[in-house]
Amino acid sequence: MKKRIICAGFGGQGIMFLGKLIAYTMMHEDKHVTYIPSYGPEMRGGTANCNVIVADDEIDSPMVDEADAVIVMNQPSYEKFKSAVRPGGLLIVNSSLIKVTDPPKDAKLVEIPATDIANEMGNVRLANMIIMGVYNTAEKLIDVEKIFAALPKFLGGKKERFIPINKEAILKGAEVYAESA
Repeated sequence: MKKRIICAGFGGQGIMFLGKLIAYTMMHEDKHVTYIPSYGPEMRGGTANCNVIVADDEIDSPMVDEADAVIVMNQPSYEKFKSAVRPGGLLIVNSSLIKVTDPPKDAKLVEIPATDIANEMGNVRLANMIIMGVYNTAEKLIDVEKIFAALPKFLGGKKERFIPINKEAILKGAEVYAESA
């Protein structure tokens, strides 16, 4: 198994959290993992993306030129990374903020209104975890309980109170994907 993933959006959308959660969870499944973040110069609202690779064997390069999955949360990220998905790959789009134009013809396109769903749940910052649930379900990556077990690593201390709602968002993403598939 080898999964090459690009996650992209703007600062504040939890792109890095999403990538780190995938990497951390899979690392604890005895997979080889790389995680490379890239930030724009702005503190908030600037560009943010990360490359994640998960593999059974050693990883030669941590960079992802051709991704098995591209997850984009805003229009500029869609425009920049839509062509990075490999033929037969998966393109997950936050349709709340992205107007899909000229999608790759040879990739599976999944449009999820993650920001709208997060707002309905009462917190726009849950959009990344909704997408986590979509991605995990679409790729049949790992048992969701193992993702839940990893959440305290990232949401400890004062943030611990956000663990239940993040779990709920992941399950909501899985549900929305299952209904759309």
